[in-house]
Amino acid sequence: MENVHEGRLKNAVNKKKKSKWNQILKEKWLYFMVLPGLAYFIIFKYIPMWGIVIAFQDYSPFLGVFRSDWVGFEHFHYFFTNPDFLRLLRNTFILALYDLVFFFPAPIILSLMLNEIRLSFYKRTLQTLVYVPHFMSWVIIASISYVFLTTSGGVVNELLAKLIGQEINFLSSPDWFRPMIIGQIMWKETGWGTVIFLAALASVDQEQYEAAIVDGAGRFRRLWHVTLPALRSTIVILLILRLGNFLDTGFQQIYLMSNSLNRSVADVFDTYVYFVGITEGAFSYSTAVGLFKSIVGIVLIVGADRLAKKLGQGGLF
Repeated sequence: MENVHEGRLKNAVNKKKKSKWNQILKEKWLYFMVLPGLAYFIIFKYIPMWGIVIAFQDYSPFLGVFRSDWVGFEHFHYFFTNPDFLRLLRNTFILALYDLVFFFPAPIILSLMLNEIRLSFYKRTLQTLVYVPHFMSWVIIASISYVFLTTSGGVVNELLAKLIGQEINFLSSPDWFRPMIIGQIMWKETGWGTVIFLAALASVDQEQYEAAIVDGAGRFRRLWHVTLPALRSTIVILLILRLGNFLDTGFQQIYLMSNSLNRSVADVFDTYVYFVGITEGAFSYSTAVGLFKSIVGIVLIVGADRLAKKLGQGGLF
């Protein structure tokens, strides 16, 4: 009996394996389409990860990874005891918090507004217009900001001079640096961020809206009780992913908009890694700083996922 049972179990396992293999062969072109994306992540994301070992070495390009001396956590100790650490952490944290508070809700609000437009021609035209800034590089955004905000004939300062009789040095003032950065991000990326939310809204069953109208619900009630619940899972997932990149304030934008006058608030981890690692050649030290950012991101994304599940929402893991 035992041999018969084992034979049946083996046959069932073999059939299951064959069915899986047959399913793969049946959908082979779908798997083939996945290969470029999979190759990208393997080549540019996973293989370079082994380079984090130099964070624990006194790395020298002439000696290479295998012959450089090991120093353990020396670079981390120096980084955490460095007077620049608290300043960098404060600047990065404030910018990331501004981004989370002001920018993250912006695509949601814009998506809800676009969803209320009933004429498809106007809706698609507005969607196209708000998508355009996403395709501009940060160099162009910085150039546009300079043209509008400079004190040497800038449009905004010319208008302020006529209205209040004085100009504001937006580009060099530490007080205006963070609002300027967040304003640029919102103008550039808010429209593109609506793509996911509009796709989620397109999947909402229209019968729910019809039932709400029959029950006497106005637009605001339909928005609150039908539209927002439909977006809840998407909002939670995107928020978790955003927390994983909480300390990634973006190098290129900060680098282009920073100068010697606003450096006290413009220095963040991304620019610090560039100046220390590339210009000064401290490869091991800058790798340690980058590894610290990655660890913080992992902790935040796992913590946010656990919190979302405790609150009854879907998570990533």
